[in-house]
Amino acid sequence: MTRSLSGSTWLMLTPAVALIAVFILVPMALTVWLSFHEWSTQTGFSSARFIGLRNFHDLLGQISVGRDFKRAFLNTAVYTALSVAIILPLSVLLGLVVHQTRVAGAHALRAVLFSTYMVPMIAVALVWSKLYSPTEGPINQILSWVGIGQQPWLSAPGTALFSIVILNVWQQVGYFTVLVVAGLTQIPGSLYEAARIDGANRVQEFFGVTLPLLRRTLLFSSVIAVINAVQVFEPVALITQGGPANATNVLTFHIRRVGIERAQGGLGSAMAVMLMLSLIVVIVLIFALARQKRER
Repeated sequence: MTRSLSGSTWLMLTPAVALIAVFILVPMALTVWLSFHEWSTQTGFSSARFIGLRNFHDLLGQISVGRDFKRAFLNTAVYTALSVAIILPLSVLLGLVVHQTRVAGAHALRAVLFSTYMVPMIAVALVWSKLYSPTEGPINQILSWVGIGQQPWLSAPGTALFSIVILNVWQQVGYFTVLVVAGLTQIPGSLYEAARIDGANRVQEFFGVTLPLLRRTLLFSSVIAVINAVQVFEPVALITQGGPANATNVLTFHIRRVGIERAQGGLGSAMAVMLMLSLIVVIVLIFALARQKRER
């Protein structure tokens, strides 16, 4: 009976496992294999020439290839850190607001917030490129009403990357707000009643009850936020093209530029492997920090 049940389980899982293997595992294995080869994307895989770790050596070296990669890696790290640092606290704040049944329009606000996540990133990037327009953009016009001069936004190296971060926050925060609301609904109301009986105020309730019980939700949200952030591509490709002065040249766009436009498939694959390994390290660190806090 058990053997028959196990056989039927594997039979039902076979289509899903096959799809995962074809569309995820095989491309990942091929990317890792190509990272050790010199290969042009304009030729077949048979022309790939094994060169060992030379691609990784070039990426970590002082030649122009290495400098461009390091700049793109740093831009990606800064973009990810800023996005996560803004999205998570803002989603908690908005989640607390829309979760309150006494707040008028809470359900409508929840729908509006989540609808931003449903808008394709291509459309979001095109709209925000107009909002950021130095001369005719609404953002600069509003700032001029309060006596603030025109800001360069996407056209200055010092503000371009942060402008892309704000765009990402606007598009992503609704999704993470819904996750926070889902976490808040799992907190028993009796815990808040007990805290009030003990004399706790709203701030003490938040730090003593809400935040600790939202830990799992925030852990999941932080992992998803990091994964989403490192995959940023459309705003850079559509608006800035990595500029100005490589200020927004993130890794996904740089991999596309090197691997497809310059046809250096082996080098581009090595960059993708480095990005994947870095993402794994960051996620492992997030789980390790969460485990340490739980043990304390």
